[in-house]
Amino acid sequence: MKPLLSAALVAATLVAGQTSTYAQSTGISDGVVKIGVLTDMTGVFSDLAGPGAVTAAQMAIDDFVAANKPPFKVEILSADHQNKPDIGSGIARQWFDTNGVDLITDTINSGVALAVSGVAESKNKMLIVTGSGSTRLTNEQCSPNTISYTWDTYSYANGQARIVKNLGLDTWYFVAVDYALGKSLVSEASGAITRSGGKIVGTVNHPISTTDFSSFLLQAQSSKAKVIGLANAGADLLNSIKAAKDFNITPSQTIVPLVGTITEVNALGAAAAQGMILVEPFYWDLDDKSRQWSKRFFDKFGKMPNFVQAGAYSAVTNYLQAVKSTGSDDAGVVMKKLKSMPLDDMFARNGKIRADGRMVHDLYLVQVKSPDKMKGKWDYYDVKEIIPGDEAFQSLETSRCNLVKK
Repeated sequence: MKPLLSAALVAATLVAGQTSTYAQSTGISDGVVKIGVLTDMTGVFSDLAGPGAVTAAQMAIDDFVAANKPPFKVEILSADHQNKPDIGSGIARQWFDTNGVDLITDTINSGVALAVSGVAESKNKMLIVTGSGSTRLTNEQCSPNTISYTWDTYSYANGQARIVKNLGLDTWYFVAVDYALGKSLVSEASGAITRSGGKIVGTVNHPISTTDFSSFLLQAQSSKAKVIGLANAGADLLNSIKAAKDFNITPSQTIVPLVGTITEVNALGAAAAQGMILVEPFYWDLDDKSRQWSKRFFDKFGKMPNFVQAGAYSAVTNYLQAVKSTGSDDAGVVMKKLKSMPLDDMFARNGKIRADGRMVHDLYLVQVKSPDKMKGKWDYYDVKEIIPGDEAFQSLETSRCNLVKK
């Protein structure tokens, strides 16, 4: 396992600009706060998170240090979990036990996030999930050490159900990735669609990193469902949309990505994606606050940020503010502070962290513009509706988390 972990680890990067001797804060272990970005660097989710999430986390650290000049040092490490829960949990153990990491973030891939959440709790360290959307993180496998920060399948399903009800798209067939994300997406979407008067006519599962979607989409096409719901993400989502276009499935059936992002829209191009309606937790062109930060990110990374990358910046920034405010990097102390703080920044609008670890915030219904409506590169969305967080996310009253008092 040790050679595997060594291969998976990416070199740690020390924060620049702090050359003076660091004060040894009694509440900060070794006078250093260490943050690990555990992500998919080369695989199916690397465009959604990967190097972009590392860049965003580094920006958060640099901005925090420049603005606050804290009496402690901040370091960042990054690693590739290769979309394998055993590798992800192994890296997490090494980081917590050997490298002194205080916080892990990202963990895109639901299987990895759930595995690392268990490790964080056992080591009494913190995990802020900005990539995975599994609702198990705030229900059956909720943890006092884990925050689900950006999105989950329940909130996306609620958003999609609003579309379904208004457009009369009442029969659905799912093409789903065969792991935790796909199962959760199908479960949550099925519930929301059924509550809105719709019907699920079938589901077909595909392996992660599938390159040939022909047999899966032919099954979906033969179902005659009005909607083919794509319950996958990253390169799998991109490849399945392209295959649907190749099979001329649209416009006789509507393709609805359950977890589409601006990353896939950009890869497809506005001509291919126009008219598509998506649920997004972040849009770079929402307002001045989001535009200013996103343009800075673009200058460093060459692309506008998606919600995973923007979420990484927000999560790291608020974590460091809580550490500074409490003078401690103890997981329990920092978590208590975070749960008491209102969150409002370029990502988190009307944000709050609940007892189940869910960070509740506004979401957006967006529609992809036609090419002739775009004012420039990356001007992809019309924001159709702001969905208040309390309406989007699962209520505490229906939570299955044992941390919630009822």
